[in-house]
Order: sequence, then structure tokens, then C-alpha cells
Amino acid sequence: MYSDIASNKRKTIFIMAVFFVLLTAIIWIFDKFLGGSTGVFYGGLVGALIYVIVTYYAGSKMALAVNQARELSKRDNPRLYRIVENLAITDGLSTPKVFIMNDPAPNAFATGRDPKHSAVCVTSGLLEIMDDQELQGVLAHEMGHVKNYDIRVSMVAFALTAVISLIADIIIRVVWFSDDRENNQAFIVLGIVAAILAPIVAVMIQMAISRQREYLADATGSLTTRYPEGLASALEKIKKHGSVARRQNTATAHLFFANPLRKGSLTSLFDTHPPLDDRIKRLRGMGTHA
Repeated sequence: MYSDIASNKRKTIFIMAVFFVLLTAIIWIFDKFLGGSTGVFYGGLVGALIYVIVTYYAGSKMALAVNQARELSKRDNPRLYRIVENLAITDGLSTPKVFIMNDPAPNAFATGRDPKHSAVCVTSGLLEIMDDQELQGVLAHEMGHVKNYDIRVSMVAFALTAVISLIADIIIRVVWFSDDRENNQAFIVLGIVAAILAPIVAVMIQMAISRQREYLADATGSLTTRYPEGLASALEKIKKHGSVARRQNTATAHLFFANPLRKGSLTSLFDTHPPLDDRIKRLRGMGTHA
């Protein structure tokens, strides 16, 4: 399990580095297309940084609000609250705020910019079908996201994806209305190619980051409970019952324990979650070698 955690951390650092290189490259192309003396490059980087910072601080409340999550106290659900408290003690973390979504699909997610400002949210459906060991496995996974600062990575990746897509869209519009196409043909072609490919690559990188973080959270959660079978069993139940949320929200789908989006939609082409069967297989392998 320790090797799984270390490997996934290295892969995520590499992917995030590629993400920043891509962002820098597309802003540089745009700056050169406009003449290279407009300050677009530095202005674009500063603007992107500001956007990422705003998302970093406001993302958690936004994620809970758009999913209509309601905060719980200990007396509202002692079973859920007790498990979260015990896991927080085991991980050496502050107890996160606990929320619930009124949704029959068994699912959960964690959010927050750091362990001191974290929250975990479960659906009503998850509470209904999971026994204590399975619920502990799911919550240990979500607490793993908190412990590993996964939500910070996810929010930054989401913000960078949005920035890259926005800049690419601006490039297409500027190229379309440019009056000096003959003298800038090379940059026009390069700009168009970048504008088309950059958003796709950005989303694919975000997808890869999210998948790596899911594997890492599975490994971390199993390390916390010392019982990978609890999480594997929970995943099997979710596979049987389905994890599609009643309220679809693509912006926060990557935060969830299992994919909350309907299969067959355009967004499913960029699924941020690894296959359930693969996660179950890995967990059972951990149980064998732990």
C-alpha cells in the first residue's frame, strides 16, 4: 500500500507539471500572435493565477451548494458522525464538517482546501445500503482525499482547465477577425491548432489527475482501516445499485467517490473515475499483500 501511495503521488506531480507547461505554452502562443509586445503573456499568467486563487478559496462552498448538501450535527446521525470522528483521530486530522445529500444513489465526496477547512458529504442512499465496515471504507477513502490534499489538486486542475479553454476560445475569435492574416500565417495555423487541441488535452490531464487521486485515496483509506475488503465490498454494492446522481453536475463530478454522471453522455467520454472493477481488483490485491 505504501508503494501505491508513493507511485500515485509521483505520477500526479508529473501530470500537474505538464498542465502548467501547457497553460504557459498557449498563453505564449497567444502573446506572439498579437505581436509579442502587448504584455499578454505576463498578463495572462497573472490573470490565470488570480482565477486559480479565487477558485481555491471559494470552490468548497460552491461544490456543497450546487449539490444541495445539508450540514449535519452529531445528534442528527450519530452513526455517521462517529465513524468520521474515529477516522479523523486515526489519521491525525481535525474532524471535518459532515454533510448529507438527499439522493438515493449511493455516493460521497470530500471537499476543502486543506484538512482544517474540510468537509465530507454522503448521500442518503449510501447510508441506507452500507453496513458499518463498508461505510467506514468509503469515508476512509474520502478522508484519504483530505489527508493527501487531493481536493486542492482537483480545484487547481479544474481552474487551469477553465483558463486554458477560455484562452483557446479567445484565440479562435482573434484569428477569425484578424486583418493581418498574410503576415501571421504561421502563428494563425499554430494558434488554431493550439485552440482546438489545448482544451481537449487540458480535460484529459484533469481526468488523469482525478483517476490517479482515486487510486491514491483507495490505498490511503485501506491503510487507515487496515481492511481493504470493506472498501472493495462497498464498491461492489455501488456497482450493483448504480452511482448516477439524480441531480447531474459535471463541474463537481470528479469529486465524487464513484462517477455520478449518466453513461452514454458526452461527458462520460472524459470519465474522471477509474473502472470500479479495476479498483476492486487493486483493493483485493492490497488485502493479499498487506
